[in-house]
Amino acid sequence: MTTIRSSASEMAAALASGETTSVELTEAHYAQIEKVDAQVHAFLYLDKEGALAQAADVDAKRKSGAELSPLAGIPLALKDVLTQKGIPTTCGSKMLEGWRPPYDSTVVSKLKAAGIVILGKTNMDEFAMGSSTENSAYGVTHNPWDLTRIPGGSGGGSSAALAAFEAPLAIGTDTGGSIRQPAAVTGTVGVKPTYGGVSRYGLIAFSSSLDQAGPCARTVLDAALLHEVIAGHDERDSTSINAPVPHVVKAAKKLDVKGMKIGVVKELQGEGFQSGVLSKFHEGLEELVAAGAELVEVSCPTFDYALAAYYLIAPSECSSNLARFDSMRYGIRVGDDGNRSAEEVMKLTRHEGFGPEVKRRIILGTYALSSGYYDAYYGSAQKVRTLLMRDFNAAFAQADVLVSPTAPTTAFKIGANDNDPLAMYLNDIATIPVNMAGIGGMSLPCGLAEEDGLPVGFQIMSPAMRDDLMYQVGGTLEAALLSKWGGPLLDKAPVLAGN
Repeated sequence: MTTIRSSASEMAAALASGETTSVELTEAHYAQIEKVDAQVHAFLYLDKEGALAQAADVDAKRKSGAELSPLAGIPLALKDVLTQKGIPTTCGSKMLEGWRPPYDSTVVSKLKAAGIVILGKTNMDEFAMGSSTENSAYGVTHNPWDLTRIPGGSGGGSSAALAAFEAPLAIGTDTGGSIRQPAAVTGTVGVKPTYGGVSRYGLIAFSSSLDQAGPCARTVLDAALLHEVIAGHDERDSTSINAPVPHVVKAAKKLDVKGMKIGVVKELQGEGFQSGVLSKFHEGLEELVAAGAELVEVSCPTFDYALAAYYLIAPSECSSNLARFDSMRYGIRVGDDGNRSAEEVMKLTRHEGFGPEVKRRIILGTYALSSGYYDAYYGSAQKVRTLLMRDFNAAFAQADVLVSPTAPTTAFKIGANDNDPLAMYLNDIATIPVNMAGIGGMSLPCGLAEEDGLPVGFQIMSPAMRDDLMYQVGGTLEAALLSKWGGPLLDKAPVLAGN
């Protein structure tokens, strides 16, 4: 029997067999949203009328015998950083409150073409800057495993929607870990494709050389199915790779790692990593060995500098990208009473429109790019980036994929790091190197930490445009763990209060 707890691939099979309809699935997920989202706050906007119209259209096409995509009729939650024509798009910021884009992002266009039903927009850290979804101007999102804890960030709304069974699929974006870290702390699957593998057209930019949209799901196969929908070359994105999309669905179904070499990154499992996280990570390694893989320890010394380099490059690009929000063209405008200059209105608008974390990063980036400091800060950080890429290349010469814990800890309490930006930034210590090098990265659940019973993420990293390799390893590990657990990890999640 198909329920909202089924995987997207199971729902797709039920649709194909006539067991259910897209309208029924969509209505069931809206019923769940109505039931739990007051506590979780995963969504910022729901497009019920539009979604049901999409669902009815798919059902009509299916009834007529039309050829449909594998995910046609499956509901999805969309991170509020991607434009959808006529639908409010805020990036979690007051700056864009009320803005309705006049165009679809390429990702949204591909979702619509595939017949995927977009339920609504999910909450996020403002302009994707954060690791906890506490920086949204529209309120905090709560982790369905424990409502007093964060769901990760910046894409905590998407991951929480999956974990609370409000949607079987979601789209996130990953600049320094914003898909993978939320997946880790909510017991879901999140993938950052190779940079350029998914179009950034219509993705409101934070850091243009790092941002990448990707699939979020509850299983590796579901993520692969969604990956193939949204990936591919786009001439509207100058950084889009003009090459065939890796066969990630085929790889996810392979369930075979015999003879593969798995590189365990020495620098990503030491000081600062919770003991329960390391314990579950090593249990995951044991499952891969039992499946026939060979473990190889690899050292990537410059990973120790990745965080510092990232927090010069990302804020610098943020400072440049967010300069467009000047009160003159779109977004809110504050203080325009006819008596103030454009400069005064701009200053008032940016003061009111941006939250503290965004302001912090704009200031950092503007300083790093300023005259006399550019070479010392931004230029030096780019040199470190080159060294990071060399470390990855050397490591991939020894192993097919690299692995590490996704996040150093399980989900922390809401408010725990409010006054400690560095502690917040350290949540992305294991995910940032992937973005800096532009390669693929995946997080999948590998168990519950002994200390607190909360989910732990297992990260798999693959060479550029070999995203299929991380799906092959991820699918194999997931199958082994499901067999060991006797079912999905989310089946062990505490029931939401009142649900």
